[in-house]
Formats: sequence, C-alpha cells, structure tokens
Amino acid sequence: MQLTAATILIGGEAGQGLATVGHLLTKTLVRAGYDVVVTQDYQSRIRGGHNTFAIRTTLPGEGPRVAAPSASVDILVALNQETIDLHTPALTPGGVLLMGQAMSAHDVNALAVPYKELIPKPIFENVAALGVLCGLLGLDRAHPARLVTEQFQKKGQDVIDQNLAVLAKSHDWVEQQPHGFGPLAKAPARGEHLALNGNEAVALGAMAAGCTFCSYYPMTPATSVPMMLAAHAETVGIVVEQAEDEIAAVNMVLGASYAGARAMTATSGGGFALMVEGVSLAGMTETPLVVFLSQRPGPATGLPTRTEQADLTLALYAGHGEFPRAIFAPGTIEQCFHLTVHAFNQAEKAQTAIFVLSDQFLADSVRNVEPFDLAALPPAVLPDRSDDAPESYQRYAVTESGVSPRRLPCAGQSLVVLDSDEHTPDGHITEDLAVRVTMHEKRLRKHALLRTDAIPPDYDGPPTPDLLLACWGSTLGAVQEAAALLRAEGQAVGVLHFTQVWPLNPDHFLPRFAQAGKVVMVEGNHAGQLANCIRMETGFAMTQCITRYDGLPFTARYILDRL
Repeated sequence: MQLTAATILIGGEAGQGLATVGHLLTKTLVRAGYDVVVTQDYQSRIRGGHNTFAIRTTLPGEGPRVAAPSASVDILVALNQETIDLHTPALTPGGVLLMGQAMSAHDVNALAVPYKELIPKPIFENVAALGVLCGLLGLDRAHPARLVTEQFQKKGQDVIDQNLAVLAKSHDWVEQQPHGFGPLAKAPARGEHLALNGNEAVALGAMAAGCTFCSYYPMTPATSVPMMLAAHAETVGIVVEQAEDEIAAVNMVLGASYAGARAMTATSGGGFALMVEGVSLAGMTETPLVVFLSQRPGPATGLPTRTEQADLTLALYAGHGEFPRAIFAPGTIEQCFHLTVHAFNQAEKAQTAIFVLSDQFLADSVRNVEPFDLAALPPAVLPDRSDDAPESYQRYAVTESGVSPRRLPCAGQSLVVLDSDEHTPDGHITEDLAVRVTMHEKRLRKHALLRTDAIPPDYDGPPTPDLLLACWGSTLGAVQEAAALLRAEGQAVGVLHFTQVWPLNPDHFLPRFAQAGKVVMVEGNHAGQLANCIRMETGFAMTQCITRYDGLPFTARYILDRL
C-alpha cells in the first residue's frame, strides 16, 4: 500500500551526522514534490547527548497542509542504542526501525543495515543512510543522485562518483530486504519550492527589506540570522558586526539607524534582557530599531536549545518609561519573511522599537515554500530625504500623529539634534515640565498609529464555532491540525491566529470570541501570556488555556488530550 504521509525520526549523539542525513533527505523530499515539516531536538553540547531530527512529510493536496510535528514515528533511524530504547514505543504498527548491526531491538519490524559492507570507509555513512531511506520511501533515484552531485561538486568528480556508488548500492540493498514498509505515493509535479527554516526566512526578509546593518552577540537560537546575513553581506551590501556583548550590539544598531542604515539585531531572551536600556533609548530618541527575538525556555540559561513562548511580556515591557512599540509573531516560514519586511517599515514609520518574536521550534523547522515574490513587496518606508527649509527643521516637531520628520545627520543643511534626556522639539535638553508633558504625549500618540496598522488575526472556520482555538506564533500548525481532526469528527471548530500580539485591536477579535461557544488559548508558556494581555486590554477571559513549557513544541495530540 502506498502512503500519503510518513514521519522519519533520526536519533543519535551530536557529532554522529544525524543532521546531515536529515537535511539531505529533507531536500530530496522537497525536490521530489512532497511537503515537509522538520523538528530538531538537540542538547546544548557540541558532541554527545541525545539528539533527534524528525521529518514529517506529506503528499501535497491530501487535506490541510500539515505544519506541526507528529507524536508517532513511521521510520526510526537509530544511530545508537539509546535511540532504540527511547523512541521504539513511538513506532507505528506498520513502521520500521533502521539500526546498526551491533544494536538490538525486540518485537518491532527492524532492519540491521550492514554499513561496513555498503561503504568503503566511515565518511560515506551519511550517504549510505540517505540511499537506504530513499529506497525505503520509494523515491526516484534521480533526486538524491542530483543532490549528492551538487553537494560534492567542489571536491571533484572522483569524490562524486564514489558517493554516487555508495548511494546506489545502499538503495539496491534496501530494495532487496523484506521490510514490509509501503512507499510514498508519487508526488504530483509542481513548481520550484525552497527548503527553508524560520531563521533563514527572517534573514531573507531582512535582505528584502533593505537591511544594511546588523549587530549581534551570539545566542541560540537567534544566531543563524546574522550568520546568514554575514554569508551574503558582500552580495547584498550589509555590514554585520559581532559586538562584545548585547549592550554594545543594540547601541550599535541605534547608531547605525540614526545615521540612516536599515538596522537590526538578533538575540534570545537572556541577551535581550541586557538590551533593554537600548530599547528605552530608541523610545526616547525615536530611532527605528528592529529586534529579532527568538525565544527559548528561561529564566537565565534555562534550556538553551529548546523552545518556548515565554518572552512576550518581556518584549512588551522591556525598557524603562513609557513608549510605543509593536510585536509581531510569525507562525509560518512565509510569515517569518513578510513580517520581517513589515517590521523594518513599521520601525521607520513609527520611529520606535519593533520586535519579531520567534522561537527555537520555528527557527530550526525546515519547511518547503514557494519562492517569495519580491516584486509584490510594499515599497520601503524611508527617512525624510528632503532638505527643505533647513533653518526651521525640528527633529522632534510636535505633530498630530506623534511622528516627526526624520532627517539624517550631515545629509543636508538641516541640523539634526538627538538626546536621551527629555528635549525640546529641536532636540535640545530641557527640564521645562510643560515641554516634558508635550513631548511625552507626542511620543505616545504613535501607539494609536501602530494600533490602527495592527494586522488582524487570521481566522479559519465557521462563523459561529462551538470551539474557537486561539493561538500566536509557532503554535499555529499544531492548532490547525487539532482543529482538522475535530472537524473530521463533526465538531464546529474555528482557529484564530495572532501574527501581531501588540498593540491589540479588540475590534479584530472580540466579535469572533463572542460568536464562539468556547474560546481556548493555546500558547507555549505557563502563565498564558497572550491570554492575559487580551484580558488586560479587553476584560475578556478565556474559557481555558492550554499551555506547554517542557521545552518541546506543541503537537495536535497534546492539544486534543487537554481539551
């Protein structure tokens, strides 16, 4: 019987090459036309520990697009005995275990792969594993062969030929085994798709937005964003600076932004905690600031390589004093790209701090997406490039919207004065308390602008659902899948996904809540942080909050078990 979906879990120690095999198989599946969702679970160490790389693949068009991990496994690839001991219970009845010949398993369908016979030396083991997996899944041999050829192109034809020989031998071997595993149904032809994780999409979004400066201090799971920007820095014209710490990083961004750069920083909760004074400086100086904040479990170092959604209130209240800000929370790879573009424009439009709030699950989750349409992007919002009437120019002129014309220093005759103290409209320090009130109210009026521009949450479902599942950020896929399973049972279920979690516009969601029989918030923290924000802003109390804070991403099963 041919399958329309399968979950492949590769487990072993860090340093055994499981991620390499996983990425090769992911690219092969995408090129063969399948949808994929990758979940990486790894410990905070260079070598050792128990890590997994899980690929959930589905045939496109077979029901709603799946965008969450699965609790069950169809193919378990064990690179060590610990993987068998830990994950065999998750193996489905028709599943198969691939293991080394020195390992042991009981009462499951298992194949002991003779790697020593398939490869001339250990360095070929990853390609052999790819060949076995492609053979087991019934994938066209041309897809992995082309990928391997590209992978080793720089090493010469001899290396390519050796790897292709291992690939073919491994593929042949598994086809001769009585494994009983049904292959995947052939995927229909479709246009080009990219295999991207969330951080790669954020970096591409920053490039598309015209980012010209990024300063950061390394912190998992955000670091791959500046790393990707650095890899393409010369091509697209970006300066990427690894600062001595997060305090320097955020202040470098402010300096660059003040001078006219499209600037951002990337960090996680612990690093962001050090940046908050800089965030406050952005509020007072009205300097555009884009912060990519990729969440992981805290407090302190917490679980540095696991996922959580517990920094919403940190981003919301970061910085002393009162000043406006907006917080975006992508739930898909496409939203990672487009919300990053939007963040740059909103930062310039409102001249304040804007956050893109992601997490480890989304950062490391590879999925297939269609190429982004760059021509369809909105025009970039840029500083005032005019130099009209420079003698009367005031950097902090009082306006109805609260947004003052932002000219760049040394770009003309206009004098641009900036100060972190309270200041007059022309930028000079003041302790005139009446001016203080005027300037404070001017800055706070920008909150109304951000609220007017707030992106409404996406809704999917009947007009009056019996159950409304609300969520934000990366929980979207699991919530959508849980809703689909409940609908298949005949229940009227709606899904409301927030991609902007601050400011909130109650007109966008309160009518939905009122039309639902029961409203349940699903979010990855203990407190129900977005549910609390909604209650604070509107007085609306959720019927139930389903939370998760064990470092793992939501699955549909986890949600259904708690409803």
